[in-house]
Amino acid sequence: MRCARKGTKSSMGEPCKQKALVFAGAFNPPTIAHILLARTAREYLRYDKVIFVPSKSKYIESVQEKDFAYSEEKRLTRLKEIAKDYPFRVVSDIELRKKEQPRTYFTLVELSKEYAKIKLLFGSDKLPELEKGWKYVDEIGREFGFALLSRNGENSGKILSSTPYLKERRGYFTLIPPREEYQNISSSLVRKRIKEKKDVSLYVPKEIRKELIEK
Repeated sequence: MRCARKGTKSSMGEPCKQKALVFAGAFNPPTIAHILLARTAREYLRYDKVIFVPSKSKYIESVQEKDFAYSEEKRLTRLKEIAKDYPFRVVSDIELRKKEQPRTYFTLVELSKEYAKIKLLFGSDKLPELEKGWKYVDEIGREFGFALLSRNGENSGKILSSTPYLKERRGYFTLIPPREEYQNISSSLVRKRIKEKKDVSLYVPKEIRKELIEK
């Protein structure tokens, strides 16, 4: 996929020649793992940007069956606050603006008009969902590819080679060396600790730490 007009700027003001990782998810709330693992992947692949794409609240609660979803406005605002001082972080409301939650493939198609090359940033904890829970996996793999981050101490390479469905699609995935110190930090953990009135300062970015601690 290429920008609509090579050499021009996209609607987000970014040069079309740039390469971007698309990080789609709930970010409910954003954690230091989201931010630092994204930076690790960008630096390893030598891409220019990471685009954070929050999903719709209704989808998070009804389809993903999460216990609670912060509002779309709150999650978007928090991501933008975190991105303020880091030029490589871009936040897009492309999915929030849709009436219904779009399939990831169509989000990638739209964003590919803005950049010379994009790739989907993807956690190993989501690999089991690809065979039966996702559509357009082959289209995503062929046209864009997956940048795969290990999560929860998982061995991504072993998962890909031991599952027939994934083994056939091994070429779609670029493995990113894991950051061990952030393997088990998740939004679910942060929400749980907030509910239990426990400190979350070690798990969330400094830009939103005060707000979440006070909450």
